[in-house]
Amino acid sequence: MYLYRPICTKALHIRHFSQAATASLLQEPPELPPFTYLEDFPKPDPKYAETIFAIPRLTSGKNIAAKERKVGRVPSIVFEQEDGQHGGNKRLISVQTNQIRKLVNHLGRSFFLSRLFDLEVKTGFESEEIVEKVRVLPRKIHLHAGTDRPLNVTFIRAPSHALLKVDVPILFRGEDISPGLRKGAYLNTIKRTVKYLCPADIIPPYIDVDLSELDVGQKLVMGDLNVHPALKLLQSKDEPVCKITGGRVSDQQKKSK
Repeated sequence: MYLYRPICTKALHIRHFSQAATASLLQEPPELPPFTYLEDFPKPDPKYAETIFAIPRLTSGKNIAAKERKVGRVPSIVFEQEDGQHGGNKRLISVQTNQIRKLVNHLGRSFFLSRLFDLEVKTGFESEEIVEKVRVLPRKIHLHAGTDRPLNVTFIRAPSHALLKVDVPILFRGEDISPGLRKGAYLNTIKRTVKYLCPADIIPPYIDVDLSELDVGQKLVMGDLNVHPALKLLQSKDEPVCKITGGRVSDQQKKSK
């Protein structure tokens, strides 16, 4: 004897969509507009908008690196952007020592590491054949301790959708009118860079820090910094950046002791 058991105990509700609604469901979500620099925040100086030229490098190692440096090239690596860090799609390249040295000298090391560049990889420096052209952010640079000659450079690809961890340098302003500094106190600089998660299109070249209203004993913390609202602070907002400390002893006071 067979007993009948219903397969489904709940009623099925079939929903019919119009052709237009079905088409809208199948479409990919629209791309968000790219981020742009806002009027009141620092923008990269177009004076240093330079294309970095490179050639492919087939192998790595100490001997290869030494040979590259000997002929005026810096052994370098380009990593794929991945969650703001490094990832796959690694390309070994060599860049020109003179070009990297010039950029670092003009910008400063911290400012070089917070600026986007176009990277053009060719089959040879004199060749017109382009292997890859991509926007990159310098991630690390190793300089010779004695001569500041660049020894290694690491780049990371920086497409518009990328979120990149960047140590943004700090630029202090208003020292000449700071009440505390005018009284003879001194600026105790605790941080020279601050780490942010930045959309690639709006990486700030630096952060303006205004000292014009700081008096003796007052300080600024990371939460006080004024940056683009799309940037995410990756350090504690209570971590101090600078402080107006004490007062200098004048030469006359030193002589009277």
